[in-house]
Amino acid sequence: MSTAYFALLAAILVGGAVTALLSKSLIRAAVALGLASAALSLIFFFLGAPYAAGFELSVGAGLISVLFIVAISLAESVGEPRDET
Repeated sequence: MSTAYFALLAAILVGGAVTALLSKSLIRAAVALGLASAALSLIFFFLGAPYAAGFELSVGAGLISVLFIVAISLAESVGEPRDET
């Protein structure tokens, strides 16, 4: 793996993690966390660990991000008052 690819993936990983930490929007933070997890899975793959990369991509970027987004959406809809007209 080229050093430039590794540096680019590491920058995406750190940028996504920092965005997830500093973002005021929970949806944006969940998407940034999924992007960082996808970059981490590519780093795993290029370092020669395809099973760890596949697991990180399917669980970290896929399942956890979707669960976070669904939970945020449900929590926001519960907090809103109902319009019973």
